[in-house]
Amino acid sequence: MSNNSTRKTLTVALGVCLVCSIMVSAAAVSLSKIQKENKRRDKFKNILQAGDLYTDSTKVEETFRRAIQPQMIDLETGEVVDPVFSDKLNVETFDIRAIAMDPELGVAVAQNKDLGQIKRKPRYMAVYPVVQNGEMVKIILPIYGKGLWSTMYGFLALNRDLRTIDGFTFYEHGETPGLGGEVDNPKWKSLWRGKAAFDDQGQVVIQVIKGQTDPGDPSAGHQIDGLSGATITTRGVDQLVKFWLGDQGYGPFLNKLREAKRDAQS
Repeated sequence: MSNNSTRKTLTVALGVCLVCSIMVSAAAVSLSKIQKENKRRDKFKNILQAGDLYTDSTKVEETFRRAIQPQMIDLETGEVVDPVFSDKLNVETFDIRAIAMDPELGVAVAQNKDLGQIKRKPRYMAVYPVVQNGEMVKIILPIYGKGLWSTMYGFLALNRDLRTIDGFTFYEHGETPGLGGEVDNPKWKSLWRGKAAFDDQGQVVIQVIKGQTDPGDPSAGHQIDGLSGATITTRGVDQLVKFWLGDQGYGPFLNKLREAKRDAQS
């Protein structure tokens, strides 16, 4: 066979393609494990940031294991369930998207109640109590909802009083840089700390307004400055937070925590 024959050229080309495909597949499998681990660690990091437990020198895994005792809850009843309820419902690997879309583990949200415009939500959710000396000092709650261009995913931390916000962060979104993308701005996120999420009767009062809050207004204690030039993103954040703190989200769970706290004090 001539070295220049078409058959030999094709054979060599196919051989090279086969070797390359094997190498690419092997690399993809190897990198997949690394990517999953990095994603898990990044999730832990964002949980710690929401709970004001992270600095540049923080050992993420060690701090998470020491400070946080994850729980799996039934959103409808507010009851705590086994943290490894099934292979899918595992606090270590919990995937909001996958659980929400699962025909058994997710549920459709009625359009007239869907403030966050998420369409579906998990029946169960992983939550992250911060525990010190055997006592819960704050709880970190996953939140998500629609902005202008994307679904925004983040965490909101409530103080032990279950009324005051201790931290707030988004870890994934596709909003416009410099406008809606300012949900990532540390200065804006710091505005949430110390704000009242609920009134004395347990009603959701937190509000992201258009423009800036007036320090002299009695409502300033539960209002957050809106994002300049990003009206739709601002409204999206306002609505998704109200959704998750309300009856469709963590309301039943938070009510049970409040009841347990009152019983312990009586």
